[in-house]
Amino acid sequence: MKVCILKVLFVHQNCPGQFKHLAPAMAARGDEVVFITQKGKPALPGVRKVEYAPHRAVTPKIHPYLVGSEAAVLNAQAVARIGFQLRDQGFRPDVMIGNPGWGETLFLKDVWPDVPLISMSEFYYRGRGADVGFDPEFDGGADAVLRARTRAGMHLLAIEAADAAYAPTHWQRDQFPEVYRSKIRVIHDGIDCAALRPDAHATFSLPSGQTLGRDDEVLTYVARNLEPYRGFHTFMRALPELLDRRPDAQVVIIGGDGVSYGSAAPGGKSWRAHLLDEIGPLPERVHFVGRLPYPDYVRAIQVSSVHAYLTYPFVLSWSLLEVMAVGGFVVGSATPPVEEVIIEGETGWLVDFFDEKALAKRLAAALAARDEVEGIRDAARRLVAARYDLRDCLKAQLDLVADVTNPPSLTGA
Repeated sequence: MKVCILKVLFVHQNCPGQFKHLAPAMAARGDEVVFITQKGKPALPGVRKVEYAPHRAVTPKIHPYLVGSEAAVLNAQAVARIGFQLRDQGFRPDVMIGNPGWGETLFLKDVWPDVPLISMSEFYYRGRGADVGFDPEFDGGADAVLRARTRAGMHLLAIEAADAAYAPTHWQRDQFPEVYRSKIRVIHDGIDCAALRPDAHATFSLPSGQTLGRDDEVLTYVARNLEPYRGFHTFMRALPELLDRRPDAQVVIIGGDGVSYGSAAPGGKSWRAHLLDEIGPLPERVHFVGRLPYPDYVRAIQVSSVHAYLTYPFVLSWSLLEVMAVGGFVVGSATPPVEEVIIEGETGWLVDFFDEKALAKRLAAALAARDEVEGIRDAARRLVAARYDLRDCLKAQLDLVADVTNPPSLTGA
C-alpha cells in the first residue's frame, strides 16, 4: 500500500514557527509542501519556501485599537496575492495549515474555497479572565479591555473560517468562545523527549569562563524576552532575599532585552535595566547570558538545580516543558496555564505570581531540597513524555490532517 501524496500549504510569518516538525515530516513522507512566510526566514528540508511582504505599512495615526487588525489584513492580502499566483500556476493544495495570529490565513478560503483549512489556534484574546487586567501594576483599565475585544476579531474570523483547529493546551483551547471549542483539538507542538533528557554529567560555561555542573547550586530562569508577562519583575524583586538566603547560589537568567508581549519599560529602557534601577546592583553570581544557541540552552537547563517559571494567564512556554523533560525541578506560578502541568508537590512546586517574598522563600527552600526531590523530577519528565512527546504530538497532527483530507487509499499491484 502506498501513502497518498498530499499537496500541503503552510502559512506562518516566521517560518517554521510551530510547524518546525510537522512541515518537514510531511515533506519526508513524500508530500509536496509549500510554505508561505515573510522574507529572510529559515528554509526547511524538502519544503518549498515562498516569501511575501505587505505592500505597505500600517496607516499612520490609525485608531490604536486597529493597528493590529490593519497589519493582519495587510499580511492576509499579501498571502492571498501569492495564493492566487500559485493557483494560476496550477497549484491546488489538498490542505492548508496556518497560525492565524498575524492575519495570514484570513483570505485563504477565498483563494481555495473547497480546500480544508486547519488553524493552529494558539490564543484568543479576552478582555477579562486571562492576561488583560491580570497584573494590577500594569492594568490598562477599560482601554485594555476594549482593545482586547478588537484584537480578538481576527481570531474570531480565523476560527470561523477553519474547517478544523488545534491548540497546544486545554486552557488555551478554552479561551475561545464555547461555540467553537468542539472544532479545536488539544495537540501540542511536541517536545523531543528522546533528545531532551536528564544528564548528570552536563556542564554549562558562563561568559566569564566559569563552568557550572550538576554539583553546583544553580537557579535558572528562561524567557524569550525578560518582561512582566513572564513574571520577570516578580523574579527580579525576589532575587535580593533569595541571594541572602542562599549565599552559594548561581543564578543564570536566559533571555533577550526586547518585548514579545505587553508594553515596553518606562523611559526607553529594557525591563532588565528598569528593574536593576529599582532593586540595585546584584552580585557577580547573577549571570544575564542573553539568548543562547539551543545546545547551550539545553546544557543550562540540564545543570539547573531549580528552575523558576512565572507567567500571566497566557500561552504556555515551550521552555517549561523542556525543563520538565530534562528532569528539572520547577517552582512555577499558580496561574492556570502552569497548573495544567505543575501539580503541587508532584511535578513541581507552585507559588503566588505576585508575591516576591513567598517566591524568594520557596526558591530558597527548593534549592536546599534540590538533592531530595528525585521523585518530583521523575514525575515531571513522565508527565511531559506522556502528554507532549514529539512522536505522539506529530502523529496526532498527522491524524488531524488525515481526518480533514480523508484521501483515498492507493493500492499498488
